[in-house]
Amino acid sequence: MIVLTLLKVSPGVRVSDVVLVTGVGPGTGKAVVERFAGAGYVVAMLARTEQRLIEIKETLPNTHAFVCDVSIEAELTATLNAVRESLGAPKVVIHNAVGAERGTYAEIDADNMRRAFEINTMALLALAKQVIPDMESAGGGALICTGNTSAYRGRARFAGFAPTKAAQRILLESIAREAGPKGVHAAYVAIDAVIDLAWTREFFADKPDDFFCQPADIADEVFRIAHQPRSAWSFESVIRPFGEVW
Repeated sequence: MIVLTLLKVSPGVRVSDVVLVTGVGPGTGKAVVERFAGAGYVVAMLARTEQRLIEIKETLPNTHAFVCDVSIEAELTATLNAVRESLGAPKVVIHNAVGAERGTYAEIDADNMRRAFEINTMALLALAKQVIPDMESAGGGALICTGNTSAYRGRARFAGFAPTKAAQRILLESIAREAGPKGVHAAYVAIDAVIDLAWTREFFADKPDDFFCQPADIADEVFRIAHQPRSAWSFESVIRPFGEVW
């Protein structure tokens, strides 16, 4: 028996529109892919783990796998070229890949912190340089980063992580000031929450269900930000469950 799946395209989305998502994993990344694919987008998925991408591609129409380490600029450039050639220039780009080096300032490994900076900040710079000109030529687009609390403050044992996320947010703010007047929406979606994943459930086994932030809800917010009217763009959106202490 052949089962036909009818794609429901959201208003304002053309069936040829491409979204590129970095750091596609089992949580936020996968949920973002599902949200945009369900709205009619063609999705380019980037991650270092091929099997993870294949599993999503085999179950979700209009998704395409690109194995890529975004911390290596030459590799990211080659991947972006492959996306353009096979799918077209992305209308929306979501930088969800994240690198982290946790520990006190006395404990952290400097090389690991540099790698986190390459993933979080330098990859954003490379993406912006290569995708924003296409968006400007096409009349608009969106570049969105997913972030977290470390983009706003440096807590103990986050000395190797918070500076890389803070730099990411500030870089994107500078990009927004330059790209916005040219029709490209740059925005930062910060997740001040514990995301509902298998390992977080195990680690916070004593917490109730509503303690956790659902990846699908995060994806809904990312999608909303990507489709805001130009007269009311947001640069920052902070996601926080109602029970989160802040």
